[in-house]
Amino acid sequence: MSWYDTVFEVIDMRSFSNLWYWIALAVLWSSVSHWVLGVPFDMILRARRDKDDAGEAMADLQDLVRVNVNRILYIAEVSGVWLILFGSAVLTGLGVMAVLYDVEFAQATLFLALPMTILGLLSVWTSRKIRATAPAGRDLIRRLMTHRMMTQMLGVVSIFVTAMFGMYRNLHVVPFPN
Repeated sequence: MSWYDTVFEVIDMRSFSNLWYWIALAVLWSSVSHWVLGVPFDMILRARRDKDDAGEAMADLQDLVRVNVNRILYIAEVSGVWLILFGSAVLTGLGVMAVLYDVEFAQATLFLALPMTILGLLSVWTSRKIRATAPAGRDLIRRLMTHRMMTQMLGVVSIFVTAMFGMYRNLHVVPFPN
């Protein structure tokens, strides 16, 4: 048996039957729902617990949101067209390989990349609303919590669709011959 056969026997290269893929999916969605526009969720909770809107936690939250909103919108304005161009090319390539050529790795990657693209667009949209309305205090917390709720709903739908497709794929794939 060659080293190549040994590696592929030990590491299952089929994505949807690989435990590491599901761990990566869980970590990905856990991370993006914890970081709301680049702001840690515990910081939002600490600012929400403050009795007044002039506390140090609220000031820190507003400063961090301002910095991250400006960063997200700067990236979108400066290189947004290129990001859309390259992102759509990558997603199209993954889609073609996933649908037409039935490449499981491309399918698994598409199930990770497509929702992250939607989340990126949602983050730009929320950042633009925050810059346009300039909410402060409780209104800012409400806007961030709404963004987090939409992120979590996108995550639930994404995980559900990925799990259903992964189960379908695992039940209808002929195992490797020995």
